[in-house]
Amino acid sequence: MDDTLTVMDAAPLLLPPNQFPHFYRGGDRIGSLRGGPGGPMRPEEWIGSTVTRFGEAADGLSTLPDGRLLRDAVEADPTAWLGPEHLAAFGPSSELLVKLLDPDQRLPVHVHPDKAFARTHLGLDHGKTEAWLVLEASDGAGVGLGFAEPMRRDQVQDLVSRHDAAALLASLHRLPVRRGDTVLVPAGLPHAIDAGIFVLELQEPTDLSILLEWEDFAVDGERDGHLGLGFGTALDALRLAPLDGDERRSLLRADDLRGGRPRPLLAGRADGYFRADLCPGDGEVEGGFAVALVLDGSGDIGTENGGTMPVRRGDALVVPWAAGSWRVAGADVVVCRPPLPGPARDAP
Repeated sequence: MDDTLTVMDAAPLLLPPNQFPHFYRGGDRIGSLRGGPGGPMRPEEWIGSTVTRFGEAADGLSTLPDGRLLRDAVEADPTAWLGPEHLAAFGPSSELLVKLLDPDQRLPVHVHPDKAFARTHLGLDHGKTEAWLVLEASDGAGVGLGFAEPMRRDQVQDLVSRHDAAALLASLHRLPVRRGDTVLVPAGLPHAIDAGIFVLELQEPTDLSILLEWEDFAVDGERDGHLGLGFGTALDALRLAPLDGDERRSLLRADDLRGGRPRPLLAGRADGYFRADLCPGDGEVEGGFAVALVLDGSGDIGTENGGTMPVRRGDALVVPWAAGSWRVAGADVVVCRPPLPGPARDAP
């Protein structure tokens, strides 16, 4: 660690709320948790974000307490924020986007492209594999994850062109979820989320979504649903084969989000894209860039190089590599991290 780093360089920083308008309803639970504006059309908060919404100049970027954009702070001193090993593996990208999702209407059936598709058609280094940590879910709530039966490309294109939302939703394999469940969603899988499920999402640092249907949503899917590529190309991103049982189970984990020792929350194959650990009440966290959300309780975070700060339920913070290792006391914290370099090299 560089002895010339100041406490300001190394200190974790609390992030102000970062909700902004979207095409679907929701957001009040985010507002209640984070002290932000809430709904009715702000169903997402982007936390620790250095990227923008697709096609936008600023929407989505996280602001630090002093008014700087996190993106600009990282660009100005990438070593202090990300560390030399991360820079050697990934360059100055944080490799991570964290969100809160709070839909008051089900999310449309949609799909995200993988890295190869994004590189070929959009000139980007990342696709959008994502994972959900369910914070709240009503009885019977669930998600759609992949097609339930094999589909042909022309079948899907026909349903999209006819705007057959009911058939597209019915085509998905339905999976019930409850608090503490995590679901890894590889790029290419069509998916949807029921209304009322409150989710912490980790994903690759892009905003790449292809809508397969958009009934009752405030979006023109014919114009904006295909990343500007047209559906003839965009549907090449879609996995038509369903997941088999073993593959589906490999994407899922369950946790009660209470007590115990610090532990990983996501399926192991997520390590090539991002990582999430629960630090419940008391525990050590290894140094490195991280985005953290306090799920419950109040206490403090003490860092090796950046001092100690109080935290409470609903706080979101970004921790630079220069902070060194840190300890959580008295609060339950989800710690979100970039991928591991080795698995990331092989992640599609």
